[in-house]
Amino acid sequence: MKKFRFLKISKSKKLRYTVNNPKDKLYVVFLHGFMSDIEGEKPQAFKKFTIKKKLGFLAIEYSGHGKSSGKFTSGNITKWTNDAKLSINKIIKKKNFILIGSSMGAWIALNLFKNFNKQIKGFIGIGSAPEFTQRIMWKQFNKKMKNEIINKGIIKLKRGQYEYPITYQLIKDGNKNKILNKKIKTKINVTMIHGNKDESVPVIFSKKVLNIFKGAKKKLIIIKNGDHSLSKKPYLKRIIKELDEIILNVA
Repeated sequence: MKKFRFLKISKSKKLRYTVNNPKDKLYVVFLHGFMSDIEGEKPQAFKKFTIKKKLGFLAIEYSGHGKSSGKFTSGNITKWTNDAKLSINKIIKKKNFILIGSSMGAWIALNLFKNFNKQIKGFIGIGSAPEFTQRIMWKQFNKKMKNEIINKGIIKLKRGQYEYPITYQLIKDGNKNKILNKKIKTKINVTMIHGNKDESVPVIFSKKVLNIFKGAKKKLIIIKNGDHSLSKKPYLKRIIKELDEIILNVA
């Protein structure tokens, strides 16, 4: 089995993904975060778990991320949501799946409910960051930063040891993808997992996500001393425990 494959979208566009296709109809779909990829601890741990459980698994890299084609600075929430939607349609087709969204991936996951509500049988958010472009970035930019991004179209944002190129078109597109004022009707299990030492996204975001859902079985888990990524083994073990519980409820 190949570790990674490529989904050809057009002559100039291809998305990298990793998959295991069992006979079983249930899949787990992992959506990674902003400027992340599918080589990290989380997608690898989830894939290993699904192989053990004889379940399907899909993790895709949005355009401009990892080894997928395209420039990162050309991307935005709309484009990355479409990448996820297209990949699910092409690979999973009509099969049921459980969504796991990490950080920005949770925002993209929420966007997918309008297309796949009947197929989505569970949802786990890890350090969920819906509307982060407005609520975490734009609102915290000072006047100088706002002027720079408006005039130059881009700004380099330093966060710890990382530097993120943030485009004005990303900010504007984020405003077109507001989700926290919407309602999603579903009876599935929705579990938000958030580290109480998350320095990137406050826990309130996970609480806001839970408020979107009507009729769902909702749960909020705060990980003591947990960071934003929750990629360490004890954290992954806890996330997989929650995933296993959702799978049992679906079966």
